[in-house]
Amino acid sequence: MPRSIARLSLQTSHARIPILRSPGARTATALLAVLCSACGDEGEGSVEVVNPLTNPESGPAAGNADGDCDIPASAGLEDVSNPTTVVGDGSADSCTGDAFIDAVAKGGVITFDCGDDPVTITLDRPAKVFNDASEEIVIDGGGLVTLSGAGRTRILYMNTCDENQKWTTSHCQDQDHPRLTVQNLTFIDANSKNEDEYDGGGAIYVRGGRFKVINSRFFNNVCADRGPDVGGAGIRIFSQFQGNPVYVVNSTFGGEDGFGNTCSNGGGISSIGVSWTILNSTFSYNHAIGNGGNPAEGGTPGGGSGGAIYNDGNTMTLSICGTLIEHNDVKAYGSGIFFVTNDHSGDIRIVDSVVRDNTGGAWNVLPGISMHDDTKRDIRNSTIE
Repeated sequence: MPRSIARLSLQTSHARIPILRSPGARTATALLAVLCSACGDEGEGSVEVVNPLTNPESGPAAGNADGDCDIPASAGLEDVSNPTTVVGDGSADSCTGDAFIDAVAKGGVITFDCGDDPVTITLDRPAKVFNDASEEIVIDGGGLVTLSGAGRTRILYMNTCDENQKWTTSHCQDQDHPRLTVQNLTFIDANSKNEDEYDGGGAIYVRGGRFKVINSRFFNNVCADRGPDVGGAGIRIFSQFQGNPVYVVNSTFGGEDGFGNTCSNGGGISSIGVSWTILNSTFSYNHAIGNGGNPAEGGTPGGGSGGAIYNDGNTMTLSICGTLIEHNDVKAYGSGIFFVTNDHSGDIRIVDSVVRDNTGGAWNVLPGISMHDDTKRDIRNSTIE
């Protein structure tokens, strides 16, 4: 197993981002009151919540407490001191699903004023980014806001090539905007199974522009149960501007038994032809439940790869630092990580990280990692077992 005492030296660094801690657990009655407060008297922008699926207040913290990798300036928290839209007027009742959806449609910097206590905003449909609304979209929950799909809907959608969201260039697959950041948020109980065209990205689907996630948590999100290429119960990404990486910083996907995310492939995240830089994060107890791999074996529906991470495409880089990947499972390949570049030009970098105790599947070139034998890899000061 390759090891080294060398440390990762990243480009110009940003001050270390504090890891959010989940607030203390409340009684089930109090939690239900918080959840229903987002519904409003008329159920505005939400669905009825009878039995909340996930209690975000008992979930694990955002990020990996043992992660200590430097954060590049481009991966740091965005400034939200002058918001374009503030969702809410200081009360939990004012923080409705419709108010959030309207704010996302307007673009710009979005913050929340829902009171001093944690609040869950329940959606009945995805919040969708309009590509001509603004070049920068920042959504900051302040560590108090949970966005829920109530087991019925995706939460957030951005697609530069979706005509319904407005085409803004002649090269939608490679444009520098919108640039979407989500930070200090929790995403729970999202479900993209009813999204016929894009049946991946249980909580978040992004195509084009730029995307990053900071200090956020993803619990019990789901997408398609089967299929060779669908995936990403937490996040699904296509096409980032000029091949720039998606940043995942101080964030948690699953983190504890009972909080994991589930999809055919990529229990945590999934992408086609996209690079990722994952820093000081946790992926655990996520599930890839498809069967038959990609391409699908005869007589199977396909899928079941990448318990935590599913990367497919050509020239791309998966860079992981200060991150814990454990207790994820699959039915096909890559119990922790599935990384395949069709032209064998991509590379994996794993530094100061732990990949262990991921189960199921086969074709693991390294424990828990499926990739081509000749995949370029730089593994330093890490445990892979």
